[in-house]
Amino acid sequence: MVVMPADGGSWASSDATRRSMLGNRRRDTTPELAVRRLLHAAGLRYRVDYPLPFDRRRRADIVFTRRKVAVFLDGCFWHSCPQHGTSPQTNSDYWAPKLERNRLRDLDTTQRLVDEGWTVLRFWEHEDVNAVVAAVITAVEARA
Repeated sequence: MVVMPADGGSWASSDATRRSMLGNRRRDTTPELAVRRLLHAAGLRYRVDYPLPFDRRRRADIVFTRRKVAVFLDGCFWHSCPQHGTSPQTNSDYWAPKLERNRLRDLDTTQRLVDEGWTVLRFWEHEDVNAVVAAVITAVEARA
């Protein structure tokens, strides 16, 4: 259950923050589209924003269902990239535990998929698209 402030406003610390948060997409991000475009051009077909078998609220960005390969393209902020992740100074009592929960959920998701026989590939949004695509193609072909 989500409880909104009594005044009907937002939990965001400012209007600019609220607009930024609303602009964050769950799927079809620029890195995802670039990777998907190249995978499709290579002749691979896949599912997008696919619900995971053990928890339908968790989703993988790109999934090859028959080969059991799940690909995650993680955003640096939301998934606490060691190279580019940042800790917001405003409302840090909220953000620090939130980002840590995201990181722990990623670990749990990966482990549960591996336990069910999946190959799990995780990439950061800043990684080279061609390198990501090459790794995905290699993993999918290995599961043939």
